[in-house]
Amino acid sequence: MAKRSPALSPALPERLVQESYLFRGMDLPLVADYLASAELKIEKLFSNRPIYTAFLPDQTLDNLYVMLDDGVVITRSTPLDRIIAINYAGSCFGWRSLPFSYGLASKSFPCSVEVYKTTHVIKIPLATVEQIYENSEIFRERYRFLFELQQKFEYHLLNCSTYPPQAVASLLRALIYQERELGNQPDRQGNYIFDLPIDMIARACQLNQRTVEQVLKGMQKHHLIAIPKGEKEDLIQILAPEGLKEVYSATREKVNWWPLK
Repeated sequence: MAKRSPALSPALPERLVQESYLFRGMDLPLVADYLASAELKIEKLFSNRPIYTAFLPDQTLDNLYVMLDDGVVITRSTPLDRIIAINYAGSCFGWRSLPFSYGLASKSFPCSVEVYKTTHVIKIPLATVEQIYENSEIFRERYRFLFELQQKFEYHLLNCSTYPPQAVASLLRALIYQERELGNQPDRQGNYIFDLPIDMIARACQLNQRTVEQVLKGMQKHHLIAIPKGEKEDLIQILAPEGLKEVYSATREKVNWWPLK
């Protein structure tokens, strides 16, 4: 499942302090010291493969996963086959299954945590996470906020109605809020751009793929989103974050461009 690469680069602590939500802005020598003592390795996680099953009875994790670069990791509710969490570079996952702090109260039905698109991660041992948590107020507050942010993401998904434009807008609004709060987006030009395949949208919103395609066409036609052209597939650029709020708030027959003609 995971391929180990050579020893940890000395530049990794600096990269985490600059790019990773949990570590951003922390004291570099302190972070480097914590990570050095943990003897970490970078791992490549390949697409379309499971990583672990969360929330199994009496089973927890020993490591926190921190995503280092492009790729997508999802959490899929196995009974409903519904995507309930989406992680991009700069974020982390596994914290709800760590047996300390808020993780002790984080319970749910079994969920499959899977690599949707290939990425690189480091696995930080639980003991190291606890040590940083005890000694850094910044880390403690951000760790707490991860739990709040996940609850808000799921709240958006709960608001997905059977009306397709509203359902897709709910997911897009959830990602805008999540990535903005994590400090990953927008980019320097103010753009929100998500790696978001149609299949992922369909499984998060509980729609079929054909319907999702039609909704995206309607959103493009009305200048809410754009599909950037280039080497990367599946990218969606948000042109009107505030305009999506109107669609997010819409109920049946309140969006004049649906059904698409």
